[in-house]
Amino acid sequence: MIFFEPGVKETDWSATPAVTGADGKTRRWVYLHYFKEGQPSLNWLDPTFAAQQLIIGDALHAIDCLGARGLRLDANGFLGVEMRPNDTAWSESHPLSLTGNQILGGMIRKAGAFSFQELNLTLDDIAQMSKGGADLSYDFVTRPAYQHALLTGDASFLRLMLGEMHRFGIDPASLIHALQNHDELTIELVHFWTLHANDMFLYKGQTFPGSILREHIREEMYERLSGEHAPYNLRFVTNGVSCTTVSIITAALGIRDLGLITAEQLALIQKIHLLLVIYNAMQPGVVALSGWDLIGALPLEAGQVAERMADGDTRWIHRGGYDLVDLAPQADESLRGMPRARSLYGSLSSQLQQPDSFASRVKKVLAVRQAYGIASSRQVLVPEVQHPGLLVMVHELPAGKGTQLTALNFGSEVISEEIVLEGFTPAGGGHAGRNAGRRPARGRAPADQPGSVRSVVVADRQQ
Repeated sequence: MIFFEPGVKETDWSATPAVTGADGKTRRWVYLHYFKEGQPSLNWLDPTFAAQQLIIGDALHAIDCLGARGLRLDANGFLGVEMRPNDTAWSESHPLSLTGNQILGGMIRKAGAFSFQELNLTLDDIAQMSKGGADLSYDFVTRPAYQHALLTGDASFLRLMLGEMHRFGIDPASLIHALQNHDELTIELVHFWTLHANDMFLYKGQTFPGSILREHIREEMYERLSGEHAPYNLRFVTNGVSCTTVSIITAALGIRDLGLITAEQLALIQKIHLLLVIYNAMQPGVVALSGWDLIGALPLEAGQVAERMADGDTRWIHRGGYDLVDLAPQADESLRGMPRARSLYGSLSSQLQQPDSFASRVKKVLAVRQAYGIASSRQVLVPEVQHPGLLVMVHELPAGKGTQLTALNFGSEVISEEIVLEGFTPAGGGHAGRNAGRRPARGRAPADQPGSVRSVVVADRQQ
């Protein structure tokens, strides 16, 4: 059951209040809801195609009347719901979800817009649902993995997930690589929970069943990201943790009291935040940053949104109000009544006046991404490395521009490691790289080995 919470949501069925119908009779209607009460699941198996007409009509209204050019398809992997022969419900990977998604995606494209899917399922499902359906998928593949690398200083799980992504034929160029969004940091790790629970995976030199690996990763993340280590972050049912990007970083740094952040710690938080931006930006696909990222938002205190959290939804703590361009600098809450989040970095407009601010540094990263065409590059290799904190991604740049290499250090010490990449043509005789220390990774193509790249030196994340 999705979002199961004792005393809050213990079933997927609810009943409406008394409703008087067109025939004058008063009835209560029992309905299925995969998510929250008040969000009924439509019957996509109904031969009248009423659900399909309703949703397509809503999409076309958003495009033609409201001017939208991109639509988010949420929970589109749950369109078909029926019983299996063994009396268990079947929705994930239902064939109707595939065809329904293709109908929706195709109609949106015909209307001149694009769509992306927020599909937190197995890699098998993401790969299938991307064929002819939504144009892009939210990166649920590596998002929890790179957060795990940050929290532990070890990129082993992230390298494993990148390998799985390629094994299932998922092109990173088809993904939206994002930092914070409106939802929790999900660590369900569905891929290892259902279809691949009994498959064996090599992790840190040992072989684990998917179910055991999942529990190990989840325990590590929960321990470091919430509870005594970081009391300002709250668990969200069994899905993950409600937090901002900044409060993930503070948890990784062992900061328990957000009111006692020093100037030195603030500078380090910004550098690590930039590491996460570089990971998402220096690979093929779409990169997305939220307003909460740009201002360096901290989570709200639970008491500030206690009324909104009455149904157990702790996600309100990371949805604080913010003012990007100082339109109402004295306001304590947003127009919709959300308390203003504490900002570590200041407004976007004020940051852009400071060359060393977080936003100004992000601007430089995005300029490099644009100049090299990294968004439309092709990821050709994620090589094995010796140091656990190191991640290297190799990309073939478009238009014959050569090879770009992204080197990232999630650890706390300087790495000096030699990596030989045979058969690649370095762009301009070298390669473009980025690392946690905010210095370019250094590389060279030895004269005795043309077409190869070797040597990676990256600073630790605290330099």
